[in-house]
Amino acid sequence: MKSVVLLSGGLDSTVSFAHALRESEVALCLTFNYGQRAANREKKAAAALAAHYRVEHLVIELPFLRDITSTALVRSDLDLPEPERAGLDDFAASTASAAAVWVPNRNGVFINIAAAFAESRQCGLVVTGFNREEAVTFPDNSPDFVAAAGHALSYSTLNKVKVVSYTQRLDKAEIIKLGLRLDVPFEHIWSCYKGYEKMCGSCESCRRFKRASEQAGLDTTAFFI
Repeated sequence: MKSVVLLSGGLDSTVSFAHALRESEVALCLTFNYGQRAANREKKAAAALAAHYRVEHLVIELPFLRDITSTALVRSDLDLPEPERAGLDDFAASTASAAAVWVPNRNGVFINIAAAFAESRQCGLVVTGFNREEAVTFPDNSPDFVAAAGHALSYSTLNKVKVVSYTQRLDKAEIIKLGLRLDVPFEHIWSCYKGYEKMCGSCESCRRFKRASEQAGLDTTAFFI
């Protein structure tokens, strides 16, 4: 089986990518630039990871997503949520934080573009990086979404491309532990909503990565400002 991997350069997509290399022949990694604050850092991280694993890497420009998105993930005039660690598991707080960085149909768009590349290259899988932890407030991280996307692709691709996420059932700490077993080069990962030289350490993505790193025994102190 051959696959196309959606690679943002973040924790989930990187570990799912590393696992995909064990399960399939990865033909291509795709990274998307939709005007997100961390676009340049994500592209750099994804390129380094693809080079590390010697897999072709393409960046797809999606300026229309930036134009129709009004949240803090793309608008620097809006404040990004900076939840306290204790609030990461609070449903109301996490729901509000998710809404503040929501991009319309982002994962749906990404998967469909990846499926077009997959079909054109005779690949049967699109590999994504989702997780159990954020699926609580991001419905497009959920197993139901992955199943529904795969069902739709069985009609829209002649080779019936499937969608899989090897991190789907794991929380962030479990994903890091899996990455350690797979010898993932964590120094290349970018898990921050901002685009500084180092990860900010205060946005929700950073908070979750830091907490998980402590739980999994990964030293990430050099990664953050």
